[in-house]
Amino acid sequence: MKETLERIRQEALSALEGTQAIQELETLRVKYLGKKGELTAVLKQMGKLSAEERPVVGQLANEVRATLERAIDTASQNLEKAALEARLKAEAVDVTIPGKAAVLGRRHPMYTALSEIEHIFVGMGFTVLDGPEIELATYNFDKLNAEEGHPSRDWSDTFYFDQDSRVMLRSQTSPMQVRAMESMSLPIRIIAPGRVYRKDEVDATHSPMFHQVEGMVIDKDVTMADLKGTLNLLAEQLFGKGTVTRFRPHHFPFTEPSCEMDVQCHKCGGVGCPTCKGEGWIELLGAGMIHPNVLRMAGIDPEEYSGWAFGMGLERTAMRRFKIADLRLIFENDVRFLEQF
Repeated sequence: MKETLERIRQEALSALEGTQAIQELETLRVKYLGKKGELTAVLKQMGKLSAEERPVVGQLANEVRATLERAIDTASQNLEKAALEARLKAEAVDVTIPGKAAVLGRRHPMYTALSEIEHIFVGMGFTVLDGPEIELATYNFDKLNAEEGHPSRDWSDTFYFDQDSRVMLRSQTSPMQVRAMESMSLPIRIIAPGRVYRKDEVDATHSPMFHQVEGMVIDKDVTMADLKGTLNLLAEQLFGKGTVTRFRPHHFPFTEPSCEMDVQCHKCGGVGCPTCKGEGWIELLGAGMIHPNVLRMAGIDPEEYSGWAFGMGLERTAMRRFKIADLRLIFENDVRFLEQF
């Protein structure tokens, strides 16, 4: 049995010297030291030995096992080291080779316009709010003084989720005015940008999905003059000093009195062209003094406080800001177009 143990030791050590892979090493370990390995088979025959031979053979068997385990560990470390060296060599990078120039993207013109608008209003002490795009009709219409039967609530104009016309894709960012009035302390100065949805046909100035920026001020002694002064300052900050604007009387259920503000068409300079539909002006936003009913529904006393609000289309602002002739270009993701900004 001693001869058998010595043979196993010599054969195993010889085989380990020629091992080239971890898998081969594992195969040899199982062959000699596994539960059904050669060394284990020898140890199972220990019961046949005499009492004098048993401790001698047992000690030799333990020595053989220890020798093989050390040899396997050493071979494993050598193989792992060789594999790492081969990998480092294969993945070596020549740092003297010129690198590839990083291609930097550009901010979308619409979000450039939004960033400028936010910067202007934050500089005037406004807070920027964000709100849900899936909205309740209570906030989108009811609390904005747009009662049942108002044209904007019709299924042909608004995207509803339910037959009861109570859950919808918001058609304006105006619900954030109500949410601000209900949750913020007075005075309030906020703007609320975000996506809105209406069943508009796609053309040079319309899209069923577009972006609005809503603004609102509520304080004591707020007047229409404050509104006009703020919006004229906004137009000059965005489009340059001397930007020509006009205010037209209009009607919105949530403001009284109401108006629309136009800016002179950037494409034709007021002469008339397809971009402005021959009018020489492009509607930029709707605005007005907040209706007393809206203030009351939000728990604000209209005898003590007044306010103004506006809502502007972000795409049209970007069109005027960057002299873009067709709104559809903003959504087409044509890199040739976007790289101009």
